[in-house]
Amino acid sequence: MINVLLVEDHVLTRMGLSMLLSNAEDINMAGEAADGAEGVKKARELSPDVILMDIGLPVIDGIEATQRIKDFNPDIKVLIFTSRDGENDVFESFKAGADGYIMKGATPEQTINAIKAVNEGIGWIDPGIAKLVFSNLQRPSSQIVSEPENIKTERNNAYGLTDRELDVLELMVEGLTNPQIADRLVIAKSTAKAHVHSILQKLCTTSRTQATVMAINERLI
Repeated sequence: MINVLLVEDHVLTRMGLSMLLSNAEDINMAGEAADGAEGVKKARELSPDVILMDIGLPVIDGIEATQRIKDFNPDIKVLIFTSRDGENDVFESFKAGADGYIMKGATPEQTINAIKAVNEGIGWIDPGIAKLVFSNLQRPSSQIVSEPENIKTERNNAYGLTDRELDVLELMVEGLTNPQIADRLVIAKSTAKAHVHSILQKLCTTSRTQATVMAINERLI
């Protein structure tokens, strides 16, 4: 059973989410909070497995609340649940230690799947967010072509990633799951899973989400 703490200031949204989570299989509603400070307090008191955290909270925002929670208990998983899709919000959330980022327009099934994913340490990033951030940060192709080959090679191999792992990492940034990666690259699902595991180890990350953010920040793909 996954114990979830819901931190959301809008009453109707909180009520709807509470009902959704209460009726979801393998999920237990551990508690609710209406602002960031209360969320931090209840996280300390309840030690939930996963926190569904809004960003635009009163008192302290969700990003600062996430940072404070991770400071005293890094094992608590934080899934940002917000309507904000700006690059700054995304990167600051992950910098604070968030384990996932999902938009409020997600379906109930997607929300439940995201909670279960971050609880398992897999990490979750909304595909729309991944594509948006990647497209905004990616340099023009003309610049890439004109870059000296030795510099490009050094950047791509800075973490010892193989060509195939770079292919897999690019698909991870697009938000593809392991089965989807396997289908795209025409490889076995077990092989895709092994590549993802190797990528996480080489990047010294613990989740797909962190690997995705690192790939974008450091332009590994």
